[in-house]
Amino acid sequence: MRRTDREVRDPEAIVRIIEECPVMRIGLSDGEFPYIVPVNFAYEYSDGKFFLYFHGALAGRKYELLKQNGKCSFEMDRQISVKLMPENRGVTTLYRSVMGNADVVFLEGSEKNEALKKLMGRYEESRGFDCDFSCTRGTAAVKLCVTEISAKENM
Repeated sequence: MRRTDREVRDPEAIVRIIEECPVMRIGLSDGEFPYIVPVNFAYEYSDGKFFLYFHGALAGRKYELLKQNGKCSFEMDRQISVKLMPENRGVTTLYRSVMGNADVVFLEGSEKNEALKKLMGRYEESRGFDCDFSCTRGTAAVKLCVTEISAKENM
């Protein structure tokens, strides 16, 4: 990281940044060009480790690339504002961001249902909704076991 003065190292501070981010982007290896997909997500920080969860169809480009490689990158951010600095005629962006790499695990059975509940519990609109999980047979629940994480902020 070039701007180490903006680096966030405290895991609890990283959790606070993650909590602010509504969407995560996953980066998947697809030959010459990476494939980047925005996803809703949930997270867990336990015993010094980060875990991220998302869902998708059991078919399609995202699913196939996740199955092929078993690894991905991720990024999430919260842009706060653009700040004009008249004193030196400069401009900066105030933001918080988290990014890293992870191993991909596809969840099944009760683990899958628990991950989907975490996802629903993260968003106001679905929190507390009594979902019939029998309708999720065609849904993949993915757990990212974070192997590398970094966070940065300019406040």
